[in-house]
Amino acid sequence: MILKPNGELIASDVEFAEGIISQSKGLMLRKSIAEGYALVFILPSPGSVFVHMLFVFFPIDVLFLDAEKKILAATTLKSWIGLTRSPKKTKYIIEMHAGSIERHKLLSGENLAINRS
Repeated sequence: MILKPNGELIASDVEFAEGIISQSKGLMLRKSIAEGYALVFILPSPGSVFVHMLFVFFPIDVLFLDAEKKILAATTLKSWIGLTRSPKKTKYIIEMHAGSIERHKLLSGENLAINRS
């Protein structure tokens, strides 16, 4: 699960993209994701990577976190044409249902807790 510092639940259904294949595939070819779902990428070392929406059929919200799980940036990407680059110190990328950033008032500088269920 993913929680804000005040205990607010951001995502209860969390999947981890570990390894080159699952990280390369991401959300491609899925028809949709539910509210409360998040796909978490853990990069081998902090750095900057591109996130694309090729073969992703729905918009998503994306959070970029540093090694301390502090939000560095947040954005919404459109299906098929979305493209963004993470900040240089990104360790975690979280992809979730579009509207999650606004719904949970997720702000840069805020720390999140990511727990494996």
